[in-house]
Amino acid sequence: MNIPNMLTISRFVLIPVYLIIFFSGHIQIAFLILLAAGLTDILDGYIARTRGLVTPVGVMLDPLADKCMMIAVILSLLITGMIPWQAAAAIFIRDLGMIMGSAFVHFRGKLTVPANVMGKLTTVLYYLAILFIVFHLDFAITYLWFVIGISFLTSFIYIFQFLLLNRRAKAK
Repeated sequence: MNIPNMLTISRFVLIPVYLIIFFSGHIQIAFLILLAAGLTDILDGYIARTRGLVTPVGVMLDPLADKCMMIAVILSLLITGMIPWQAAAAIFIRDLGMIMGSAFVHFRGKLTVPANVMGKLTTVLYYLAILFIVFHLDFAITYLWFVIGISFLTSFIYIFQFLLLNRRAKAK
């Protein structure tokens, strides 16, 4: 258990904190909790890479923490009617597919693709979409659909990279 992994675990702890605050009617404060989780994500990745503390557990837990937080956020926005169910369904399909795919890959002993620039950009774009939704900006839902499209594109890029990485490893 190192500092980056502890920061990742703190993101799992922040999920119920976010939900409690959100459903108690303090939506903007809940968004600040989401931002805090996002900052721990940035910090744990930075520390892990710069200090040589990247671990297989961290590689698996980090994106899982991100996906679980995003699922909690999207569910809260859906339940309160802040986003359409079709958008939530698209996000859930993509995220659950990524979680199941990652677990399958991990337990099959395949090489995994670390987060890349597109994945990080997608996360930032989702945070912006949530910010726009929380503050009821007119274009928020249209922007959310744009980000959903980008997220699916990012998933296809990860799948392609995964196939390429494992094909090369098998050839060696």
